[in-house]
Amino acid sequence: MTRAARGLWALLLVALVAAAAAPRAVRAQGALTSRSDLVGLYALRGSLGLRARDWPRRADPCVAWVGVGCRAGRVVSLSLVGLRRTRLGRLAPRFDVDGLRNLTRLETFDAAGFGLPGSIPAWLGDGLAPTFRSLDISACAVTGEIPASALSGLGNLTTLNLAGNRLSGQLPADALKGLTRLTTLNLSGNAFSGALPDAVWALPGLSVLDVSRANLTGALPAAGLALSASAQVVDLSGNFFYGGVPDPFRRLFGRLAQTNISGNYFDGKLGVADGGGNFSSELNCFLDAPGQRTQADCQQFYAMRGLPYNGPVTPPAPQPAPAPARKKKHKNLKYILIGAIVGGLLLVAVVAGIVFCFVCSGRRTRRNVQRESEAPASTPSRVPATSAAAAAGGTPPSALSANTAKVGDSFAYDHLANATSGFGEERLIKHGHSGDLYHGVLQDGTAVVVKKITARVARKDAYLAELDLFAKGLHERLVPFLGHCLDDEEEKVLVYRFVRNGDLSSALHRKSREEDEGMQSLDWIKRLKIATGVAEALCYLHHECTPPMVHRDVQASSVLLDDKFDVRLGSLSEVCPQEGEGHQNVITKLLRFSS
Repeated sequence: MTRAARGLWALLLVALVAAAAAPRAVRAQGALTSRSDLVGLYALRGSLGLRARDWPRRADPCVAWVGVGCRAGRVVSLSLVGLRRTRLGRLAPRFDVDGLRNLTRLETFDAAGFGLPGSIPAWLGDGLAPTFRSLDISACAVTGEIPASALSGLGNLTTLNLAGNRLSGQLPADALKGLTRLTTLNLSGNAFSGALPDAVWALPGLSVLDVSRANLTGALPAAGLALSASAQVVDLSGNFFYGGVPDPFRRLFGRLAQTNISGNYFDGKLGVADGGGNFSSELNCFLDAPGQRTQADCQQFYAMRGLPYNGPVTPPAPQPAPAPARKKKHKNLKYILIGAIVGGLLLVAVVAGIVFCFVCSGRRTRRNVQRESEAPASTPSRVPATSAAAAAGGTPPSALSANTAKVGDSFAYDHLANATSGFGEERLIKHGHSGDLYHGVLQDGTAVVVKKITARVARKDAYLAELDLFAKGLHERLVPFLGHCLDDEEEKVLVYRFVRNGDLSSALHRKSREEDEGMQSLDWIKRLKIATGVAEALCYLHHECTPPMVHRDVQASSVLLDDKFDVRLGSLSEVCPQEGEGHQNVITKLLRFSS
């Protein structure tokens, strides 16, 4: 036996001796008597990095450990709500709850708001006790898909709450079908794909169903609805459900205490009476309900998916009547005059350009000759910066690349609108100075940030500076660029990959509550890594780009951090060529030549 193993068994022995020596009054209140439970609790204490003030050593867990509930000397409930990790535990939090396997009488596990970053363990369904009834891991920063095996062995489960995480993929239909005793199911605030399985509607004891803002789609089943009379709440809001509302659902929605189907694409006639309950159906495609989407939005949604639309079709806009034919008198004379005027203007512009080039060349030559005469004989004369840039293959900073539209992927505007819930306010991250930023999820589950640039927010050509920079290469220290949508003349859209840890400003002012939810604080090692990353990004702009580029808006909110705290420099619409002797703007040149 290793020294570490002997030390662990020694601690367990001390705890058991302390429990045996406790007064009989304490033992009667539920002192721990199971060695298996004690081993499991200490394993959780180590893997979760819990503080000694909450789970103190050499104390009976049933008496002194916060959140541990016992009955007849066995652990039956475990709550991590309000608990905090140690400093070392916050450095690398993870979803490590293997100690639950030892708690063979456990009935409830509540970790709401406690950071458990990572995927749900596949062994969870078979590893938990047969008596297990309630699982709440809402707002725990859980990611990935839900393994079917994680739910397959939980036949006695009555409450399942996975809300407010980053879960993705399709829901396991067969596993959900086996949860026949389930009364509460909350999957809201995630990024699933596909439809809500019909098996959910067939659960006979389901009383509360909340799948709002879960990125689900599909139509309501015409048959198989088995919700009992005890059903109270159904919330389908903020998804992509479509089609009509079948009669069984109309009757169900009419008798529930609370129903919310707003923010979807249901069509046809609703035909549901309020029934005295709280019923919401706004922002759909119903014909007999107020506050619905526009007909154009509904038609576009159904057309993208190749689905038949049962609502009214917007008639095409009437074509204006052809203007009456004008008299052809003097028609040829008018065209001759226009051609003569345009030709004269072009000739004047060409002559002015030639004269301007000669003046520029003469002044530059005189300056170079003067420098050579003043420089020491051992010092070679400098090559003009503009010639050096041309020799290096550079382009003037004012001339944007003609291939900027080929940078990244080209996205359809409809796909980006669906990914951001129609650029809704609930997906808005912030109003940036170069465009509005929205959080979205593509059809393949990729989390993205979508920047919408309109004339109201910024110049219509503000996006060209970013595309020109990305045309030089996608550097690992710049914001991860995915593609664009440039079809609309009045509105341009750029797409970036979502970075998990936000910007440096948020990380520097992060509160302790956010750290508990899986967001790590910035120790000195991370701060040094971030400073080095910013230096690498600026070095790339200043020394590796041709011509050298300058970032005119370097601040904490411009420094983005990925899941490994690697720097991704943003706000690239403020990047411009460095002004020097070979890269002066037109106004500067005119002022110098006129002096």
